[in-house]
Amino acid sequence: MTEELEEQGRTGTSTTCAVVDVWELLGRRWSLHILKNLKTKEVIRFNELKRSLPGISSTVLSERLLELEREGLVTKKIYPEVPPRVEYSITPQARELGVIIRDLARWANKWKHPEIKPLAAQNKT
Repeated sequence: MTEELEEQGRTGTSTTCAVVDVWELLGRRWSLHILKNLKTKEVIRFNELKRSLPGISSTVLSERLLELEREGLVTKKIYPEVPPRVEYSITPQARELGVIIRDLARWANKWKHPEIKPLAAQNKT
């Protein structure tokens, strides 16, 4: 808590707000799937990425990539060719985030509650 107050004093924002902002971005549908797929290759083109994400529309993929790019998690390189070639890659910032997400997954699996049986099933035993 002290660290949070110190951080708030230095930056004018609270650490909690920063976490909420990141959580909001990563909590959007497809964001984590996109980052996971980008992490598997050095660079990937739009249609290749789209094929690796069954069920995502081109519009949603474009929106999520733009959001991730604005937050510094994805880079986009456009080649001056006809037709234009566009490649996406993950940034070092996103790679670092991957470590945090892996730790979060370990934590979630450790503390995941078993499914709660319906009350009727509990009364039969």
